[in-house]
Amino acid sequence: MHQSRRMPFRRNWFLPAKAGWRCAGIICVVAVITLAGCSDTSRNYQSRPFFLPEKDVTTHGRKTWFDNLLETDPGHVRYLVSAAYQTHPPRRIAVLPFCNRVSGNYMLDGVALTRRDKLERDEWAWTNANRIRREVTGSLAEREFAVVPLPAVDAVLSYRGVNSCRKLKAVSPEELGRWLDADTVVYGEVLDYDAFYYFLAAGWRIGAKIRVVSTRDGHDFFSARDTRYAVDLCPAFDPIDILLNSATTTASLRDVVLARAEWEVVREIMLRLPIAKDNVSRLRETAVYEQRAMDSDRADASSILAPPAQLNVSRSGFYQDDSYPPVAILPTTLEVPALRH
Repeated sequence: MHQSRRMPFRRNWFLPAKAGWRCAGIICVVAVITLAGCSDTSRNYQSRPFFLPEKDVTTHGRKTWFDNLLETDPGHVRYLVSAAYQTHPPRRIAVLPFCNRVSGNYMLDGVALTRRDKLERDEWAWTNANRIRREVTGSLAEREFAVVPLPAVDAVLSYRGVNSCRKLKAVSPEELGRWLDADTVVYGEVLDYDAFYYFLAAGWRIGAKIRVVSTRDGHDFFSARDTRYAVDLCPAFDPIDILLNSATTTASLRDVVLARAEWEVVREIMLRLPIAKDNVSRLRETAVYEQRAMDSDRADASSILAPPAQLNVSRSGFYQDDSYPPVAILPTTLEVPALRH
């Protein structure tokens, strides 16, 4: 009797004690993680240096085979790069209007769901093509190129009477370069621009092709084509699940998903465009030369201002980059590098 009474007492005492130690352990772990995070964020970020090597410049955001498999995207970029790209790279680029091979109607599974008149179809075809054109222009503008603004390109072509794909292709790249003051032009075509819906799968198919052409001799610097699928796949086997998933996949036909597909097809193409190392060197040299000239003019204009010390020495880390070799800054007799050949 005595032992049978003591066993429940020991069991009741042991379980709360075990739970208490477990809670204490969890609290300690959370406290350590919190303190470690606080100690890391308490560092002085203002002293962190700039101009350090940027990691994964050419691979960040580029799809791998696993991404294509996971997102049910069979897209594959096909591209060619000229052997003269690095020796005589593009410098000032004009992105021409894109030609749209797809109807201006809203296409679902190859069937037009709208009945627009000719003017409306032309307007929508221009709108869809210009969306991808703007993505290409933005990608080039953040690179080591000077890009002619799109309104300027459109105004010049309109003034010259070039208002269709047929007329645009009739003008030589050399003539376009003279009109637009550009050493390179970009031709583009929209190959696919439609939606699809197959009950358990829905999404968008966007395809594009571009050519980066020299206006000096008309050769292609770079050419590529790609088709991307923004797919929402919801497998189901139960009849009720099939019905529900068939309804939820229609959410993939939203406009925001279309915009992401447009951006993705351009991103996958532009990530294949190599870094023009010679452009990077010229841009840096020109910028530093202009700063030296500005400082020299200021020193000559006022006898109070002394010329800057160590004019030819750049700050530590200014030319650090893992993508391109460091460029030596020459003395002040450096000539301004030409932006065009």
